[in-house]
Parts: sequence; C-alpha cells; structure tokens
Amino acid sequence: MASRPVEVAVGVPPLAPERDVIWPKRTKAQLSNGLQVILAESHSIPKFHGELLFRSGNAAVADRAPGLAEMTATVVRTGTQNRASRQIEEDLRSIGADLSSQAGSDISAISFSGLSEFAEPLLELVQELAREASFPEAEFERERRQKLEEVKLHRTQPSFLANERLRKVLFGAHPYAHIAPNEAQVAAYRREDLQSVYREYYTPQNALLLLVGDFEPQEMLKTIGKAFGAWSGKKPEAKAFPSPANPRGRRVYLVHMPGAVQTQILAGCHAIPRKHPDWIKLGLTNCLYGGAFNSRLVMNIREDKGYTYSPRSSVNALRQHGYFSVSAAVRNDVVAASLTEMFYELDKLRSLSVPSSELADAQNYLSGVFSLGLATQDALLTQFSTVAQHELPDDYLETYRARVRAVASEDVLEMARKYLDSGNMQVVLAGDRAQIESQAALFGDLEIFDSQGNALA
Repeated sequence: MASRPVEVAVGVPPLAPERDVIWPKRTKAQLSNGLQVILAESHSIPKFHGELLFRSGNAAVADRAPGLAEMTATVVRTGTQNRASRQIEEDLRSIGADLSSQAGSDISAISFSGLSEFAEPLLELVQELAREASFPEAEFERERRQKLEEVKLHRTQPSFLANERLRKVLFGAHPYAHIAPNEAQVAAYRREDLQSVYREYYTPQNALLLLVGDFEPQEMLKTIGKAFGAWSGKKPEAKAFPSPANPRGRRVYLVHMPGAVQTQILAGCHAIPRKHPDWIKLGLTNCLYGGAFNSRLVMNIREDKGYTYSPRSSVNALRQHGYFSVSAAVRNDVVAASLTEMFYELDKLRSLSVPSSELADAQNYLSGVFSLGLATQDALLTQFSTVAQHELPDDYLETYRARVRAVASEDVLEMARKYLDSGNMQVVLAGDRAQIESQAALFGDLEIFDSQGNALA
C-alpha cells in the first residue's frame, strides 16, 4: 500500500528586513529675484518632473470669490503674450512634455514633466506662463462655462454635498469653509478678477521651483537662472483669517436628496496641521481606526456586517488647520447602525490600549505605503512638495519610518483621546430625508438643508 503524503503546516513567512531608502541628493538655491529652488537628482530614466508652486490658493482670495484661485490657475494654462493655446499644445507635443496647472486651498501650481534633453524649452514655457499669461477672453469664457457645468454636477453628488456641509460646520467664517463656488459666484467671475489674482500672487518671492530627475544640479541651476532670472514681483501681503468655528456637542446635519437609494455619512472634528509634532502619531492612530484596508472600521462595517463597500477615515491637513473625518456610503436602512459602529470603534480606541501585534501591523502598513511612494520621479516630487508646502523639517522624510516605528500603544491611546473627539463629532448625512431623518435624530440635534445649502424647516 502506498504511504500517504505527510501534510506539513506552512506558516506565514516573517517579513524581510526593511530596506534602507537611498535618498537622492538635493540642492537648494535662491535666485536674486527671490525664487527658491530645490533640485533632487534621480537618474533612473532620462526625464525630469517639476512643479512651480505658489504659496497662495483659494483661501487667500476667498474674500473676493470662492474658487477664484482655482479658476485663475485653469486659465493660466490657456495662453501667453507669445503663444496661443493651440501653440502651447503643439510646443509641448514637439518636446514630448506634459504640463498642467491647478490650485487648492493653500497653493497654486504649474506642474510639468519632460525629457531631460528638452529641459530648457520646457522651463522657458513654464516661466512664460508664470510671467506673461494673457487670459484670452474666449478661453476664459469656455473655462467658465465648463466650471458652471461642474458646479451643477456637484449638487447631484452626495459626497460633495456632505463635504461641503462639514467644512462649513467646522470652519465657519474661515476661508477653509468654502470648497467650491456656487453657480451665481462662477457667473460673476470676470477676466479682470483672474488677472488681479495672477499679478498679486504669481511672483518669484511667493514661489518655489521643485525639480526631480536626470540632470546635473549646477547645469540645471544655470538653465533655471536663464529662464527665470528676469522675472520680478514682490511677496504678497499676509492675510489674517478669522478663527474657525468651534462646534461643541454632537450635532447632525442632513442634506436632503430626494429619492437617494443610499446615504453618504461624513463625520468630523478639528485636529492638527501637518507640521504639528503629533502628526505621525495621529496618522498611525487613524490607520488603526479606519485609514487602512485592514483597519477596525473596515473589518467591522464592511467585512463583518456588510453595511458598506468602502468606509474610511483620514486626517486632513490644511496649512493653518487640520481635521479628522470618517466616511461611508451605506444603504438607507443601516444609517443608524453604521453610525453606532463608527462611534463604537472610536470610543474603543479611546478607551483600551492597542495590542502590540495590531500596532506592529499598522506600522508595517504605513512604512510600506511610504516606501512605495518613493519609486518614481513623480512620487519623489510629491514627497518633496509636501515637505515644502507644510514647512516640515529638512529630515522629515529621512526620519519618517523610524518615527512611525517609535509610536507606542500609549501614544495611540493619547492621540485617540486628544483628537478623535467622539463627543463633539459633527455628523453630516446626505440622503433622502424621508428614509433617514428618524435615524439621524438619534445622534444629536438635527438641522436639515437642501442640495443648494438652504436650511429647511
């Protein structure tokens, strides 16, 4: 008789030692006009990626109109005194380059990439957009019409409406309360408004040029000096913003979307900006709660109960302030059950120490995601840009993984109690009022709005 094969239990192999990160050499310089420059060598491919970053965004001009910096950045891309939009596209194609422009709450930027051998013509185009954008009337009108369609679409999206309401609740009179303009505000945009923003904020003393790629730093500095040296303009005056709102007690804000078959849940509270000393410890705490695919929240309301496909939590960093949020799109019939589990997991994290094995898993996850984010020139540029935007220490990236590893269970407990403010969490529900109002009222005093932001009785 043939002998039976012996079954051998195979365990999960241990993780290999974490590889050291070899950080690219960085060169810092400043032109005589005030333009700051950071260069990082990455010779893996014969390309380079860059960003001309301006330290002003929608918040800086919110007193004029919400979203005005974003519209300015969009139209900057469409023409200069020497090149029409079509010519810009042809010139980019001729050198195999890409270029885009955008703005957020705190920054505006021109982002670009191309072959290293064509660095000079690409940088020449970038400086032309920064110095000599012409804001063609026809292009402005086209972009404004497109923006109008975009804001109309926003009013049909539960995630947008929930985010809009939460930001208003958390930030009140502060410009961070505004995430987008409404139709009337977009209709009121004028070409002259954009030109005014451009003249005031697109200046070398308000700018930082970041380049990552295959180049020799000193030669690249010469190219940069040739392209940007004649650019002039002063630093814009700093603005004082009102303090954000400070809502106390748990309250619920229902955005009525008639006929919605599911509900977008978004809850949040104030937290910290990126440069705060607690940032990494809070990030790991968030990872344990709902910031990773194997987090407690995901295991609870997705894997165990099937209430939602993609719950998540995050610590959202703005330059002056930050906030913690947790979100999920759920069936209408489980809104109350989902909120109950969200708060259960929050309060559990605030009450009990995290087991060492679970903490180690979260540390491995954060460290691994960070390491994966260093694999390309574009990814490196993103990391260096984050450090610059949030004024982080020069060694922030080099020491990140070690500081993640240094977080202890007692640190997590402290962060959860300090920043995951369960008792003062503001809850937004975007869904059908008839289906969810009674569930919403279980979690705090209730206010109801329509999709245009108007309060309902």
